[in-house]
Amino acid sequence: MLYTFKSKASANLIMLQPNGERMLEIIGKEASAKGILLPEHMPAAIAALEAAMAGDGAVPAPGSNAATGAGDASPHGERVTLRQRVVPFLEMVRRSYQAGEAVVWGT
Repeated sequence: MLYTFKSKASANLIMLQPNGERMLEIIGKEASAKGILLPEHMPAAIAALEAAMAGDGAVPAPGSNAATGAGDASPHGERVTLRQRVVPFLEMVRRSYQAGEAVVWGT
């Protein structure tokens, strides 16, 4: 399942279900098939996303190469960090807030 985040102020953002649900969890929204983030709630969402990014990387994820001390055995390189997942969503929320537009999502 995919989450598609939409705003009139930005291009659509598509995320796989676990990643979309993680973004919603960070901003304090229930992971549901459809939802909306209103402009008046965006400052808190932006602060939560920035805090999540600041905390990312402090402790390697369990089972990651950095946590186990193993070399990079993955043929695709290193894992995608939370910070890398948050940045596009954070930019969407910031642009939407500046334009006074809501962010909506659906699966």
